[in-house]
Amino acid sequence: MSDFPSKARVVIIGGGVVGTSSLYHLAKKGWTDCVLLEKNELTAGSTWHAAGNVPTFSTSWAIMNMQRYSTELYARLGEEVDYPMGYHQSGSIRLAHSKERVQEFERAMSMGRYQGIPMELWTPEETKERYPFLETHDLEAVLYDPTDGDIDPAQLTQALAKGARDMGAKILRFCPATGVTQQADKTWIVHTDKGDIACDYVVNAAGYYAQRVGEWFKPYGGRTVPMMVMSHQYLLTEEIPEVEDWSKANAGKKLPLLRDVDISYYLRQEKHGYNLGPYEPNCKAHWETDADPMPDDFSFQLWSDDLDRIEDIVTDAMERVPLMATSGISRVINGPIPYAPDGLPLIGPMPGVENAFENCVFTFGIAQGGGAGKVLAEWIVDGHTEWDMWAVDPRRYTDYTDHDYCVKKGMEVYGNEYAMHFPHHEWPAARDKKLSPVHDRVVATGGVMGAYNGWERANWFAKDGDDTSLAATHTWGRSGPWEQRVKEECEAVRDHCGVLDLPGFSRFDVKGEGAAEWLRGMITGALPKVGRMNLAYFADARGRILTEMSVQRFDEDCFSLITAATAQWHDGELLRNNLPDGVTFRDVTREQSTLIVTGPKSRNVLSGLTDGDLNLGWLTHQPANVAGRDAMLVRVSFAGELGWEIHALNADMPLIYDAVCDAGATPFGMYALNSLRLEKGYRAWKGDLSSDYSLLEGGLERFVKLDKPQDFPGKAAIQSEKQQGVKKSFVTLKVDAGDADAPYMSCIWHGNEIVGETTSGGWGYRVNASIALGMVAAELAVPGTELEVEIYGQRVRAVVQEDQPMWDPKNERLQA
Repeated sequence: MSDFPSKARVVIIGGGVVGTSSLYHLAKKGWTDCVLLEKNELTAGSTWHAAGNVPTFSTSWAIMNMQRYSTELYARLGEEVDYPMGYHQSGSIRLAHSKERVQEFERAMSMGRYQGIPMELWTPEETKERYPFLETHDLEAVLYDPTDGDIDPAQLTQALAKGARDMGAKILRFCPATGVTQQADKTWIVHTDKGDIACDYVVNAAGYYAQRVGEWFKPYGGRTVPMMVMSHQYLLTEEIPEVEDWSKANAGKKLPLLRDVDISYYLRQEKHGYNLGPYEPNCKAHWETDADPMPDDFSFQLWSDDLDRIEDIVTDAMERVPLMATSGISRVINGPIPYAPDGLPLIGPMPGVENAFENCVFTFGIAQGGGAGKVLAEWIVDGHTEWDMWAVDPRRYTDYTDHDYCVKKGMEVYGNEYAMHFPHHEWPAARDKKLSPVHDRVVATGGVMGAYNGWERANWFAKDGDDTSLAATHTWGRSGPWEQRVKEECEAVRDHCGVLDLPGFSRFDVKGEGAAEWLRGMITGALPKVGRMNLAYFADARGRILTEMSVQRFDEDCFSLITAATAQWHDGELLRNNLPDGVTFRDVTREQSTLIVTGPKSRNVLSGLTDGDLNLGWLTHQPANVAGRDAMLVRVSFAGELGWEIHALNADMPLIYDAVCDAGATPFGMYALNSLRLEKGYRAWKGDLSSDYSLLEGGLERFVKLDKPQDFPGKAAIQSEKQQGVKKSFVTLKVDAGDADAPYMSCIWHGNEIVGETTSGGWGYRVNASIALGMVAAELAVPGTELEVEIYGQRVRAVVQEDQPMWDPKNERLQA
C-alpha cells in the first residue's frame, strides 16, 4: 500500500464508537498524525448492534460528567463535521416504586443540578399526563431527564470518523493489528498484515476483544484485562397505531424513554413501535469456558434468540405499558457486550506498561463514547484529565481479578444493572480473593466483611442476634444493625483500646544512593529524619493532588512508602516509572500485614507484649519484638488517639493479633475508623484527596515547601495559585443531618446558590454530630458561616468549623 502509514504518534486498535471518538479527540487537540486500525468495517463489534441510548443519569460523579459531555458533543457533532445524525433528545422517565428509589433519584438530581442537567421529579399524575400509555397506580415518583435520548450508533461512529479524517487522522479498515513490540526507548511497533507502524503510544480500544489484544502487552509488564462478555438481548415490536397517532399529535416527537429500574428494563419508542431492553437476573455469560471459545472474528454477528430468559420482564413491561401487548415482536437482537467487574469501562494508562493506554470494556459505549474520547485524549496529550477519573482508571483493579472473579462479578453487575448502591451494602459475588493472616479469627469474632482492593476487612463486628443479611443494608440511612456496634467500637477506641486488622496497605521499599534527593524532587514537601515518618504529597503539573503516602525513613537513602490499598498500582507506577539510576523499588504489599492498636489504654495493652520503647514520640518508628515476633512499631493513628501501627510478616501476625486481643484490645472495623478519621478531619484518598483539587485548595499548604531548591511537579502552578489566591477551600462542616449523613458529592448551598460539594461524610460518635468534609467557595470558608448541605433531596443546616480537628483539636490525646 503506497499510502500505508509507517509512522504515527498514536495507534488506536479498534474501530467502534470509542476508538473513533479517541481518534477524533486526539485530532481536536492537535495530534492529527494518529492512526486507527479496524479488523473489519467500522462499528463491526458491539457498536453495530447497540441500542444507542444516551442517558446522563449516574450516581458516579465521573460517569455523569462523561455522559453529560457526550450529550453535549452529539448535539453539535452533525453540524460540526457536516454529517447527518439521527440523534433524538426525547427525554426519559425513570420509575420509582419505593421511597429508597426516590432518594436515589434525589441524589442524582443534586449531582445533575451541579453539572447543569435540569432533571425534575414528577408525581405519577404528572407523568400520566405526559405519557398517557403508562400505568402509574403503584409508583412513588418519576425522575425526568430532558437531556436523555437515543442516537444511531453507526451514524455517530461515521461522524466521528469523518471529523477525524477531515483533520488529517487516518483510519485503516480491514487492517487488523496482529501484535505489538516495545522498543528500548519505550516506543512501539504495531504489527499488521499490511506492514508495521512505529508509534509513540498504543491504545487498546478493542471492545469485547480487548482481553485478547491485552495479551500482546504482557511481555512488557501487562496483565490480563479484567473483563468478561455478556449476552444482552433487546427486542423490537411491530408498529403500534396509537404510538404513531401520539407522535403526530405532538409535532413528530417521540415518547420519553422509559426505564423501570426496579424491574430492570428500558422501553423506548422505535419509529412507531417499541424497543424493549431487559437486564435480567437470569443472565448468560459467553466465551467464558473452553467449550465456548471466543471466535477469531465475530464481526456483524449475533447469537440466537433466548426469550425464555426475559419472559418475566417482557410480561411486566406489557402490564406497565399495555399497548405493548397489542403488537407482535418484529426482531430480537442478542449480541455481546463486554463487562468489567464493576460495570464501568477501563480508560487510562495500561497498568504496568509504559506509553500504552486502554479505552475499552464499555457496557454503555454509545452513551459514554464521546466523553471517553475526551478523557483518553487528555491522558495522552496532557498527562492528566480535566476531571478526576479514578472511577474508570484501569489501575483501580490489581492482582485479584482472575477469570472466575471477572465472570462472577460481570454477571452480578448485569443482573443488578439498575440496582441501588446503598452505602452499607457489600456485593457478595466472588469474594475472599485476598485474605488477612488473621481472617478466620476476625470472622469468628463477628466480623462483617467488606472488600478493599480485593482484601477482606471487617466493616463492623456483629454480636449474637444482629441482622447481617444483605436485605438489612438496603437503606440510605445511618441506622441499621451496624449502628450500635459501630458506636460501641468508637467508644472502645475513645475510652480504652481498639485493634483493627488492616491487611493490604500498599507498601513500597525505595532505596539506593540518591533515593532521598530523588524523593525530594518528587514530593511537594520535606522528607522525615532518620527514625521518623511523615506524610508526603505528590502533585501533577497543575498542582493538583495525585496521591498521599506516608514515608518512613530508615537511613539516609532507605525508605518505606505506605499508601491506600486501592492505590497499589497507581502509586507504584508513580514511583517505579520515574526511578533514577541507582535507586531500587520493590512492592512488598503481599509480604506484610498491619494492625492498628489505638486508644488511651493502648500503651498499657502493648507494654506487656513488647520490648519497644513506648515513650518514643509521635511520628516515630522502631523495630521491636512484639509477642515474641519481629515487628515495626509506628507511632501514628488514623483514629486520632494514642496508638501504634504494628507492621509484621504475615506468618507472625496471628500470634501478635491474639496477644493484643488477649491483653484487652477490642476489635473494631472500617466503619468505625471512617467515623474516627472524620472527627480528626483526616482526608481519604480519591474522596477528599483527588485530582479535582489543588493542594492549596485541599488545605495542605503545610505539606508544600516552595522554598526548597527541587523543582517538583506542580511547583510553578502552586506558586502561581498562591499568588492569585485559591477559588475553593477545604472545610469541615457540622451538619444538622436527619437519618442520613452527606454522601460524596452532595451539593453545598449558600442561599439559592450552589457553592461547593462534600467530599465525604458520616457520624462522629465521639463528638455526637454528623460531619461532612468538603470544598466551598474560598470566601465562605470562614468558621461560623452557615451553609446548607443537600442530603437525598433535603437541604439541612451546616456550619463551617474551625480549621482544626473537631475531636482533640490540639492533638493532646494523639501525642500523649
